[in-house]
Amino acid sequence: MSPQMIDRLWQAFQDTLFMVGVSAGIAVLAGIPLAVFLVTSGHGGIFPTPRLNRIVGLAVNGFRAVPFIVLLVALIPFTRLVVGTTIGVWAAIVPLAVSATPFFARIAEVSLREVDPGLIEAAQSIGCRRWHIIRHVLLPEAMPGIIGGLTITVVTMIGASAMAGVVGAGGLGDVAMRYGYQRFDTNVMLVVIAILIVMVSAVQFTGDTVVRRLKAR
Repeated sequence: MSPQMIDRLWQAFQDTLFMVGVSAGIAVLAGIPLAVFLVTSGHGGIFPTPRLNRIVGLAVNGFRAVPFIVLLVALIPFTRLVVGTTIGVWAAIVPLAVSATPFFARIAEVSLREVDPGLIEAAQSIGCRRWHIIRHVLLPEAMPGIIGGLTITVVTMIGASAMAGVVGAGGLGDVAMRYGYQRFDTNVMLVVIAILIVMVSAVQFTGDTVVRRLKAR
């Protein structure tokens, strides 16, 4: 493999890390509040607004139902409005974040719903405010599950970022398509696959380690 190809792979690896990292950050910042809202605004929640809960839930399900490659194309006008372009790393971050946020929110919602209701009732009985219950009971108790869900989300996003590379978003997927598939270079394809496997394994190991430490506290 030529030095130029090694440089391309290194740059593509950095682009993929950047795409996934920024998109994951957006998914966390938007997904956790969304999950908290879905849990607390439902029937029996501490902020019950069932009608709004159903509307938001339908919107979340709608985005989750759309395949990423379709969402990638459908969001082209919105992506151009937000970042001013439809190609490159920043153009991939928009659909990645939009796709990952509802996915992560639903996983975080499941973790929040698994918190023992007795803990919430105990906090209410001693006069805790509802926001304090969210901050000091719901989120800390659900954190291992939320981190586990984030791990799954990031792994999914790594695969999606490679798919985005097929339509000019850059990253490892772009290198695999342009220099591997189109030029029939099996070595490039195998190297990209190996890098993706290493990335996924590293994310999964890190996530599992954090979850074990949180559960051990």
